[in-house]
Amino acid sequence: MTTSYSEKTTMRPSLRKLLAASCFVGIATWATASPASILVEAESFEDLGGWKLDTQFINEMGSPYLLAHGLGTPVSDAFTTIQVESTGLYHVWVRTKDWVARWKAPGTPGVFRIAFNDSYLSQTFGTEGTHWHWQYGGSVELPKGNNTIRLHDLSGFDGRCDCIALTSTKQPPPDDPHILPAWRRTLLELPETPISHGPYDLIVIGGGYAGTAASISAARMGLTVALIQNRPVLGGNGSSEVRVWAKGLIRRGKYPRIGEVVEEFRDNAKKSPGTYEEFGDSKKEAIVRAEDHIDLFLNMHAFDVDTEQGQTHIKGVTALDTRTNQVHLFTGRLFCDATGHATIAYKAGAETVMEPNGRMGMSNMWAWADTSELQEFPETPWALPLTMDDFPYPRDHHGQWFWESGFDKDPLHDAEGIRDWNLRAVFGAFQAMKNGGGSKDHTNAHLTWVAYIGGPRESRRVLGDVVLSQEDIVSKREFSDGCVPSTWSIDLHYPKEQYAAKFPDNPFISIAVHDRRVDRSFGYPVPYRCFYSRNITNLFMAGRCISVTHKALGTTRVMQTCGMMGEVVGKAASVAIRNHETPRGVYENHWKELAELLCLPGKAHRETPDAPLEIPDDVMPLAGSDGPPTGIDPVGLANRLSGTIQDDRDATYQGAWQTGHGLKGYVGHGYRYAPAGSHATATFTL
Repeated sequence: MTTSYSEKTTMRPSLRKLLAASCFVGIATWATASPASILVEAESFEDLGGWKLDTQFINEMGSPYLLAHGLGTPVSDAFTTIQVESTGLYHVWVRTKDWVARWKAPGTPGVFRIAFNDSYLSQTFGTEGTHWHWQYGGSVELPKGNNTIRLHDLSGFDGRCDCIALTSTKQPPPDDPHILPAWRRTLLELPETPISHGPYDLIVIGGGYAGTAASISAARMGLTVALIQNRPVLGGNGSSEVRVWAKGLIRRGKYPRIGEVVEEFRDNAKKSPGTYEEFGDSKKEAIVRAEDHIDLFLNMHAFDVDTEQGQTHIKGVTALDTRTNQVHLFTGRLFCDATGHATIAYKAGAETVMEPNGRMGMSNMWAWADTSELQEFPETPWALPLTMDDFPYPRDHHGQWFWESGFDKDPLHDAEGIRDWNLRAVFGAFQAMKNGGGSKDHTNAHLTWVAYIGGPRESRRVLGDVVLSQEDIVSKREFSDGCVPSTWSIDLHYPKEQYAAKFPDNPFISIAVHDRRVDRSFGYPVPYRCFYSRNITNLFMAGRCISVTHKALGTTRVMQTCGMMGEVVGKAASVAIRNHETPRGVYENHWKELAELLCLPGKAHRETPDAPLEIPDDVMPLAGSDGPPTGIDPVGLANRLSGTIQDDRDATYQGAWQTGHGLKGYVGHGYRYAPAGSHATATFTL
C-alpha cells in the first residue's frame, strides 16, 4: 500500500456538537439585526421548470442547488410563492457563482435573472465570483402576503442558484461554511430534532447497483431495510442520469446464483451512453418498492454518522432531504456503505485509503444527432478552445467513457470543478464541430444530451480484513471465502497522450490500459472479507469502495460486479442478524451458513430472518460455472431432440482455431472456426 495514504475522521461527534453550538451564537447577531429576513432555498421551489436539482456537491458547498442545464437553449423558468409578513423594502442576495471564473475564461455562461411578482430585477446573476458567494441583486418592494419568484435562465449553459435571501438591511448573509448551515436552519424554522426512522436491521447508503442489490437481497432474507439515495432515481452510474451501460458478467463461478438479483433490474442499453428509456429507472424503483421490507428514501443525502463503543460501532446515519432541507436520523444494527466515495465509512472513522495521484477520473458523456434542418449553436468563448484535432471525433453520435478528466484532481473536495471542466471540454468540442473547423460537415448537427451528473471511477476505499491486489487476481490466489466473480479485465485509465499536450494540467481524454489475465468465463472469486470494515464492527461496503488496491479496482469496479457484491452483503447481513454477529463474525463463525444462502435462487425469500425459506416457481434456471449460455441452451436442445449434445468446448483442438460469437444460432457459449486450408482438426469423444 505504498502508493496510498490513509485518511482518518478528524471531527468526532462531541466536537461537532460544540461547533454547532458556536454556530448558533454566530448567527444570533445577524438574525437579531434582520428580523424580517426571508430565506428561499432554490431546491424547494414549487415548480423547477427546466432547472435540474444538482445534489452531487453538497459535501463541498453545503447544499443542493438548481442548475440550468439546457445545452445552449435557455431552460423554462423555475417558480415559487413566498409569504411576506409585512410590506417593505427588501435587499436581495443570491448565492451563486460564475462557474468558469476560476479558469479566467472569457465570458460568463451561467447567467440568469430573477423576477418578483413578474417584475425583473435589473441585476444579472452568475456574472461574478470564482466560488459560491452571495451576489447582491439590489432591492425590491414587496407587499404583505403572497409573492411570486421566478428564476429566468438566459443562456442554457449551466447557471446555478443555491438560494435567495431577502433582508431588511444591506448587511450580507454569512458565508462562513461553519456558520451557514445553522443560519439556514434558523431562517427556515426547521426543528432542532431530526425526524427519526428505524431501527432497521440494515441501512444501505447509496442506490447504485451495489446498494440496490444489497437492499433487495437483504429484504428477501427477511431483514428490515432502509435504502437511502441522494438522487431521484436508482442505478447510480447505471441510471438515465449518467447512462453507463452495466458491465461485468454475472451468474457464474463458484456460486452461479449470485447475479440473479442484478439480472432482474439491470439496464438494456445497446451502447454507452444509451437512451433514457434503456436504463429503466422506473423498473428499478418498482422492483425495490415491491419488496415489503424495504423503505426507500430518494432525494436523501446522508452526511454524518453517530458512533458508540469507543467510536467503532455505528448507531445511526444523519441525512438531509434535498428538497426540504429537513434532517432525518436513521438508526439500525448494520450499515452498508455503497456511496462509491466511502462517505459513511470515512465519517465513522473507518480506515480508508486513496491514491495521492494517478487516480482514474470522472466522465461526463454526451450525445448528438443529425437532423433534417439547419441547427444553430451559440458561440462558447468560455469553453475549452478546441479544434477538430484536439479530441477524438464522436462517432456513432456519442461521446463515450473516455471523455474523462480529474486524474490528479481532488475527487472529494473539487468534484464540481472536475465536472465543470468536463462540460467546458464537451461544449468546446461541439463548438468546433458547429462553428469551427467542422462547421461545413455539421450544419444540421444538434446536441441532444450531456450528462451533468458525473460518473466517477475512483476515490476512497475502505480497508477490510483482506485487501485484494492485482497479483492475487492474476495468480488466481484462492481465498476460502471467494464468492463474487470478477470477469472484467484489470482496466485502468490514464490521460491519452495524443490529446494531453494542450491541457497538460488537466487532460480530458483518457485511454484504457487492460491487463487481460482475468478469467473471463469463470471469473476471479472476490473474497467476502473485502466487503466489511476492519475496524468499524457493524459496517459492510459494496461497490467501488471495497477493500482492494488501486490496480485491483480496475476489475472489481464495473457495475454488475458491484451489484453482485451487494447481493452477498445482503445475505451476509441476514446471517449476522440471525446469529447476533458482526460482519467479521459471519466469516469466522458462520461461513458455511452464508455459503448455503449464496447457492439459493435470487428470488428465494423468507418473511423474517428466522422464518422458513420459500422458493417461488419462477426462479431463474441455475447457470453453470461459466455462466448462462449466450446462444441456444444445449440442455434444452437435447431435451427437445431426445438426444445428446456435444458442445464445441468438449472437443480437443489442433491447429489455428479461433472463438466466435458473431454468427447467431450457435449452441452454448460460442463456436470455433478455422481458416480455410489450415488443416485444423477437432476431436469429439462420445
